[in-house]
Amino acid sequence: MKNIDSLKNTAQFREVYEKGRSCANDMLVLYVLATGGDDRKLGISVSKKVGNSVVRHRIARLIRESFLSLKNDIPAGYTIVVVARYRAKGKTFSDICGAMLYLYKKMNLVT
Repeated sequence: MKNIDSLKNTAQFREVYEKGRSCANDMLVLYVLATGGDDRKLGISVSKKVGNSVVRHRIARLIRESFLSLKNDIPAGYTIVVVARYRAKGKTFSDICGAMLYLYKKMNLVT
């Protein structure tokens, strides 16, 4: 598995929630904070309301892989938090990747 920079504690997530911009679709909510650094960080949040641990970990893996597949298209210096909604349950990789690409375009991160 490829190594990605991820958010580690609640304070980092809270900073993105409070200072960043957000947009959403029926499966995901995307929070973006411009940090000005030379890296891209990812935080993933999947609530217990979405499903049991197997379902939650599958969704988190799909989000992580979608981030990795689109990582080179995103400019450096952003911290991104993705919150999964209930409708993400049972979706395929292409569905999640398409939803993330739509949100990236909506936030003007990619063209």
